[in-house]
Amino acid sequence: MRREAAQAEDGRKKVLAAALMFSISGVCVKLIPWSPLAINGARGAVGALVMGLWFAGTGHRFRLNGAVLTGALALCLTNILYVFSTKLTTAANAILLQYTSPIFVVLLLWLGFGKRPRRLDLTACFFVFCGILFFFFDSLTADSLLGNFLGLASGLTYAGVFLVNLLPGADSMSSFLLAQLMGAALGAPFLLGERSFPPAALAAAALMGVFQIGLGFLLLSQGLAVTPAVTANLICAVEPILNPTLVALLCGERPGRFALVGAVIVLAGVIGYNVMNGRPGARGQGGAG
Repeated sequence: MRREAAQAEDGRKKVLAAALMFSISGVCVKLIPWSPLAINGARGAVGALVMGLWFAGTGHRFRLNGAVLTGALALCLTNILYVFSTKLTTAANAILLQYTSPIFVVLLLWLGFGKRPRRLDLTACFFVFCGILFFFFDSLTADSLLGNFLGLASGLTYAGVFLVNLLPGADSMSSFLLAQLMGAALGAPFLLGERSFPPAALAAAALMGVFQIGLGFLLLSQGLAVTPAVTANLICAVEPILNPTLVALLCGERPGRFALVGAVIVLAGVIGYNVMNGRPGARGQGGAG
């Protein structure tokens, strides 16, 4: 019993550490003066190197099949859309709109797999949809509107990452490595076309590759092995709070009043959904939970 409790505590600590590492992405993207594809390519190359070392050190066998490829495509798109969104709108909008992914999971299970949503699922979707509307009240420019739409799209593709991992033959580590290699390949021409490589930009790209992409994903994978999904989801709520906070402190960027209201509604909807979904009997009611 003590051993299981210690493993559970260790798992929660690893999930928290991963969430903290993920939180540096907003400020790092804001500090790099490159195009979004160049930024994603640079961090993907470093992240792939970290993951390659992990594969070599652990002897984990790389798999390549339909499920792995689909997962890699979904994750690669998520990474690219997030960087574009962060460049075009505020870091708060980008990460919080991506955090709508659990709601997209519900909708995709309904539309793609025929799993009808429960009342709890629909209530959460309603709250998140209302919160999303507030984000767009602050977006008066074309760039901000596009950034918000891309952030929302990243929530959809991120939901696809979780659904793909349920398919036979899926391997999250292989999908992750392949996604970073794809991002690096797509971004290479844009990175080579950049003319300015200030030390701060190089350091930010390296930090994202090593910590946010490499070690962050490794810690999350290890933590999820012994941590319930609902608990992990709640711990990861640190990211959409800390990410824009770091950007506000280090870059002076602050979200608008309507976006703050939307953030509260989205976080309340997603966290409330996870809490209610984790109650005894919640999943036994059928549907898309």
